[in-house]
Amino acid sequence: MKKLFFTLLTAGSLLFANSAADAQATQPIQNDASSQVTTDLSIEQVAASKATAKSGTFKMKYNSNVRADAGTKYKVVTMAKKGSIATATHQKKVGKSTWYKVKVNGKSGWVLSTLLTSTTVKKASVKTSSSSSVVSEALALQGIPYKFGGTTTAGFDCSAFIQYAFKQAGKSVSRTTLSQYAETYKVSSPQPGDLVFFANTYRAGISHVGIYIGNNKFVHAGGAKSEVKSMNDPYWGKKFHSFKRF
Repeated sequence: MKKLFFTLLTAGSLLFANSAADAQATQPIQNDASSQVTTDLSIEQVAASKATAKSGTFKMKYNSNVRADAGTKYKVVTMAKKGSIATATHQKKVGKSTWYKVKVNGKSGWVLSTLLTSTTVKKASVKTSSSSSVVSEALALQGIPYKFGGTTTAGFDCSAFIQYAFKQAGKSVSRTTLSQYAETYKVSSPQPGDLVFFANTYRAGISHVGIYIGNNKFVHAGGAKSEVKSMNDPYWGKKFHSFKRF
């Protein structure tokens, strides 16, 4: 009888132990570190799908990696050096951090916002010439004496007159008649500000230049002084060669 009781007691203990083990096996194993990583990745993945528009010009505070998406787990697209200018197009949150999508080094990628500082890129001031300003500057030079080789308001030759008028209007052109001829292209319908070339004046070939001002007239440094002449002038009309434009 004692033997039977001991056998039953042992079997019952084993059954209870196995049941307890099975119950424990069905419980999820908690690991604080892995759980935190999973949570962080979930936040990053959700944030990665929600970019909003962002504009602005920024400068890199340090040498910085530009990544394929917002987050350090993404591959590096390019490395932007300190001081590089980056133009932002989008932004998104990853956890507590903000990332900007920027264009830098000719490529697009994501940079942590704290690696950037706002800046303003100044556009170079470019003074451009217009046909009206060239004509106005040239007409203002009327009456200045013609001087062969002269380049100042004390006296101009024809090509120096052109160079000076264009410079005053904001455009640099070469010094000689032949180089000005080479720099320009031929036009059949002249506009004010175009150049007028003449040939076979004091030498064979292209030898004189003026500025067309409209109404079949041009202004130039020729004869005794800088003055306006008609394209039908008895002398200049016969020497006309072509109209050309910068």
